[in-house]
Amino acid sequence: MTSTPTRAPDPRVRRLTTTLYGYAFLEDFVLLYPVYALLFSDSGLTVWQISSLFALWSVTGVLLEVPSGVWADAVSRRLLLWLGPLLTAAGFTLWALVPSYGAFAAGFVLWGAGGALASGALEALVHDELERLDAAGRYARIMGRARAAGLVAVMAAMGLAGPVLDQGGHAAVCAASILACLLTAAAALRFPEHRTPATGHRGWTAPLRAGLAEARADRSVRGALLLVPAVGAVWGALDEYTPLLVRDTGVADETVPYLLLLIWAGATAGSLLAGEGESLGTNGLAALLACAGLALAVGTLAGTPAGLVLVALTFGGFQAATVLADARLQRRIGDTGRATLTSLAGLGTELATVAVFGGYALIASHSPHSTAFAVFAVPYLVTALLLILTRPLRSPRVVP
Repeated sequence: MTSTPTRAPDPRVRRLTTTLYGYAFLEDFVLLYPVYALLFSDSGLTVWQISSLFALWSVTGVLLEVPSGVWADAVSRRLLLWLGPLLTAAGFTLWALVPSYGAFAAGFVLWGAGGALASGALEALVHDELERLDAAGRYARIMGRARAAGLVAVMAAMGLAGPVLDQGGHAAVCAASILACLLTAAAALRFPEHRTPATGHRGWTAPLRAGLAEARADRSVRGALLLVPAVGAVWGALDEYTPLLVRDTGVADETVPYLLLLIWAGATAGSLLAGEGESLGTNGLAALLACAGLALAVGTLAGTPAGLVLVALTFGGFQAATVLADARLQRRIGDTGRATLTSLAGLGTELATVAVFGGYALIASHSPHSTAFAVFAVPYLVTALLLILTRPLRSPRVVP
């Protein structure tokens, strides 16, 4: 009996994926994440000033999201992936050298600009390189693993931030975060890029015009653009309130971080399993969203630590669906305006997230956090229903 030889992995794909996973890990391995609010407070900032910094950060991302996507289509995407972490490092350097409101504000603008440069450019570069290597079908699996690497980095940063802060104070935490940014920029230089950017004035305007024209002409592209924020915005905003949800279950404050790690572990598992979900199709994706939405409502309304297991499973489902929604968009758009349209979807996610923040504040000011979480399960049930109802209207050229 003769066995079929196993096909050796393409070393070019392996180089791309290892670079991507390293970049994704280093980008989120920022020890400042869990403690920067403490840095602001210890520097004498009021709650209002801290809130205004967060607002400035969000506004910067919103304003630069689409222009950075157009730029990524007009110039080298690898260049933007290299420049973005350097801007963030410059912002953190300001925080370390002159900890004051003005420096924190400038740092958030630089951080927001750096994040906007990478948004859209990373997905477009990875998809185009995989397509060149006849491996575009692996996009969801690969990006799922990249998101998982980022989540693992966040958990590692949460675990290390305390000891580093203990030993070296805020200066040491800033230094470690700056080093992570510099290593991210170095990793970006390893990305392969075989695309030739357009030149001249038309090089700046053509991607935007081409992307918007494709969205207007193709209903399936418009649907995929709307699906990305519909899937990612709500649970992405709810994540900010999970510590409050966990504490409301009655556990001691020192137990909260461990239960948060459980929820993050669920999201990480969802990223790793996203590739398997590509075979689900439209109806399967709708079922995933509906089940996750119902589990979110049941798990949060239980009001017990055991219910948080369902929340972890829910976040895993939403994370997988977020990766699948991005893969769905990448399959439907052409190459010319890929980063532009990806950034447009990112802009929709940012705006929807801000709306969720407002809605959550309104609900949670009169009800328990568990009620607010349960209410925000409804958009996922609506999205699942719309996916099923609009499927016959999609372009016949698209393979679900």
